[in-house]
Amino acid sequence: NTSNPDYSDVVQDTIFTLSEMVDRAVRSGVNKESILIDPGIGFGKTVKQNLEILRRLDEYKTIGRPLLVGTSRKSTIGNVLDLPVDERLEGTAATVALAIAKGVDIVRVHDVKEMIRVSRMSDAIVRGWN
Repeated sequence: NTSNPDYSDVVQDTIFTLSEMVDRAVRSGVNKESILIDPGIGFGKTVKQNLEILRRLDEYKTIGRPLLVGTSRKSTIGNVLDLPVDERLEGTAATVALAIAKGVDIVRVHDVKEMIRVSRMSDAIVRGWN
């Protein structure tokens, strides 16, 4: 987290930057199908900006690449819930469920067993269960 990062609109600014990075990679010969994007929760952003990104994750789908989010045990969760890193499981579960509801394709987590369950249940609700 950063105390005063300069974004006019953190979501639109990061979408613009990520789109440019995808275009640059493709122009350099990287197969577009091998690219995924990550809005960088916790990297150079305030807690409020990280929460804004989480609220608006669906907007990143406009880039047209799979979306990865890593919120596991992040300081944003610790700040909101006032918890140390080893007590952030429920906060991580909430962010994983929301991310899936917002269309995220991949989640990076530490507590794999628990987050597989959260992810499977969230997927069943959002994308259907057979």
